[in-house]
Amino acid sequence: MESLVLSQDLGNGIVRLTLNRPQAFNSLSESLLAALQAELERLDKDPAARVVILAAAGKAYCTGHDLREMRADPSQEYYERLFTTCATMMMTIQHLTKPVIAEVQGVATAAGCQLVAMCDLAVAAAGSRFAVSGINLGLFCSTPSVALSRNVSRKRALEMLLTGDFISAEEARDYGLINRVVPPDELQSATEALALRIAAKPQIAIEMGKRLFYAQLETGIEQAYQLAGETMACNMMHPDTLEGVQAFLEKRPPSWAK
Repeated sequence: MESLVLSQDLGNGIVRLTLNRPQAFNSLSESLLAALQAELERLDKDPAARVVILAAAGKAYCTGHDLREMRADPSQEYYERLFTTCATMMMTIQHLTKPVIAEVQGVATAAGCQLVAMCDLAVAAAGSRFAVSGINLGLFCSTPSVALSRNVSRKRALEMLLTGDFISAEEARDYGLINRVVPPDELQSATEALALRIAAKPQIAIEMGKRLFYAQLETGIEQAYQLAGETMACNMMHPDTLEGVQAFLEKRPPSWAK
């Protein structure tokens, strides 16, 4: 049986993970959630990995939870366990020491849209569409709303959640849900180019910066500045940073530690 999540080392510290349930539009079954969780945890411990691209096989990026699987065990205990498992995986993306870039084609709906929102960056093919469409089934997309509302404005997020309507890739970019839209045949190369630009930067600064970025967002402004100051002070003491500053002063390219 083929793996539910494929892993490909692209070199230069870039790893592509690919959701591999194309026949089910990459819906998040329990098995797929577990496989993705395991891959993320593995990469977090891999010092050679610097940037993770999260892609998907087939025509759709991800259509959310597997509704057939959910209907097979209609109990509140099961649903609470399932949504907790999913939330843990989503937070693993945020806590990962490496940036995660969503590489989106087709549709990303409900928890699939949540997955895009939880990635640090996102590149989408023109023609891609996004929705939090649970409301059309009588289910408000509560857990996707957490990620969505931290990416787009309140009114735009709530309109998406209350109507279930799709937005285009261009609208998603304008809303702040994704970073850029590219022609479909350039999706992989554009995503890899972005990943390569990030992978070329000092790893310690990326790790510390990502951790600080999300921590300060959830605090008041005074505490945010305190956390930021502490992080910058620690960052400044790292040999790579000292080398970067010295190289700038000496007008030469920096020599980063590998």
